[in-house]
Amino acid sequence: MDRLTKLSAILLLGACPLGAFAQNAPAPKQQPNAQTQQSKQGPVVAKTKSGVELDQRQINSLERVTKFFNSTATLVGKFHQIGPDGSKTEGIFYMQRPGRVRFQYEEPSPIELVSDGSSIAVRNRTLATQDIYPLSQTPLRFLLADKIDLLRDSNITAVFQDDLFVTVVIEEKSQVAGTHRLRMLFGAKDNQLKQWTITDPQGFDTTVSVYDLDSKTQPDPGLFRIDFTRYQQ
Repeated sequence: MDRLTKLSAILLLGACPLGAFAQNAPAPKQQPNAQTQQSKQGPVVAKTKSGVELDQRQINSLERVTKFFNSTATLVGKFHQIGPDGSKTEGIFYMQRPGRVRFQYEEPSPIELVSDGSSIAVRNRTLATQDIYPLSQTPLRFLLADKIDLLRDSNITAVFQDDLFVTVVIEEKSQVAGTHRLRMLFGAKDNQLKQWTITDPQGFDTTVSVYDLDSKTQPDPGLFRIDFTRYQQ
């Protein structure tokens, strides 16, 4: 089993079993406070649920990326993933909102990550094993939601932007998985989701970049099926 690849896939969910890989994990990186990174562009006109102050330019950016995000029901493309140890993997992903996604890692990695709308399975194709997690207890539930309202429905801790990206930082809290930070980068010109980073409660980052995106192709529904009989716990 590729332990580091599996660790990255599980951290992508924010659902790493306590102690399962701790002996091989690097020391957590010190993360800057997201609120101190936020530059004020103009007068404050709104506050997020967490009390972060936003100006009109930031609100306009949130509304644009929210509208575009909600208009994308299906997406097929390639992904590049960087694990907490700096290891790099890549592959193809298929998304059908709400709730369904498949990350298929290129060989030699045997890993697949599949969500059927309610559960997420991290599979090892070689060993025919899988770990099951409830989608509702992972940060991916936010990315796979049917509709989102970044300003009103999420716990935004920072919004900042430049000529290339609009960056939105959200805290996701779960009684089971703890508190995770989700940092999403959207294109400033096309409003498309380009990258996200999930930081787990211990400070470990898993970053996924997506590219060669196709929003017109309809993925085969069978791609999101979890076989609970073939793969054993």
